[in-house]
Amino acid sequence: MIVGLGVDAALGWPDGLFARIGHPVTWLGRLIGALDRRWNRGAPWRRRLAGIAAALTVIAAAALPAVALDRLLPGGWPGAVLTGLLAWPLIALRSLRDHVAAVAGPLAAGDLPEARRRVALIVGRDPAKLDLAGVARAAIESLAENASDGVVAPVFWGALFGLPGIAGYKAINTLDSMIGHRTPRHETFGWASARIDDLANLAPARLTGLLVALAAPRPGRSLAVMWRDAGRHRSPNAGWPEAAMAGALGIRLSGPRIYADRRAEEPWLNEGARDPGAAEIVAALRLARRAALLLVLGLAGLAILA
Repeated sequence: MIVGLGVDAALGWPDGLFARIGHPVTWLGRLIGALDRRWNRGAPWRRRLAGIAAALTVIAAAALPAVALDRLLPGGWPGAVLTGLLAWPLIALRSLRDHVAAVAGPLAAGDLPEARRRVALIVGRDPAKLDLAGVARAAIESLAENASDGVVAPVFWGALFGLPGIAGYKAINTLDSMIGHRTPRHETFGWASARIDDLANLAPARLTGLLVALAAPRPGRSLAVMWRDAGRHRSPNAGWPEAAMAGALGIRLSGPRIYADRRAEEPWLNEGARDPGAAEIVAALRLARRAALLLVLGLAGLAILA
């Protein structure tokens, strides 16, 4: 997992490689889309059963080839390096940093339309309704949540179960991203995908919050806000890294937001603190880098003990 993190931090997923072969997430996405079109029909109970079957099918499609590959790999350092290279596309450290950093530049320059356009690439809310603070909150919340979903969680499951663990988790997370929404189409069909994703992220989300807090200039404040406010979030998991980030930066996050089809009256995390701006996005990126370094040091310690 250290190898995978290092390669992703250095290279990301190059555009030329994406143009030539795509990406494992897009491969999974095509399978999920096909199952959604073919199986998501009929009475609600049929949709729920079909959704369970679809989730298990996609997870198996990712994990079983990884099991076969894992058994073919050599032991020792060669196996560790090869596993890290195969895990590399399933870690999103570099892409997460680049997408969030792309919001800070226009926001600092006062170019709100461009900042809205950039943040729309990483969040689902309506960017046209976001002011400067709203754009900054959206970027920092995405950074915190995806630090868990895109970095810590895949590495966590990879450290436990190797290549099958990280591949299986990526399938679970992609399922949730595509069909795990409470919409008329996916309320029942995506039910299993959403619940499995909640379970898979229980430990990683809390670990991410802890890493963010430990990387903060004042860990005690971050830990206190996380412990107090994480449960107020609509998600059982996203509130932990987001509340830790809010406490670490001394800002408020979450709050009311507007999506394409509705207004969500969400409670504030670290209510009463100031609103963020471009400077806080930059500070959040620095904090995320320090948290990633702590993750690497923790993995190295486990490797030495093992």
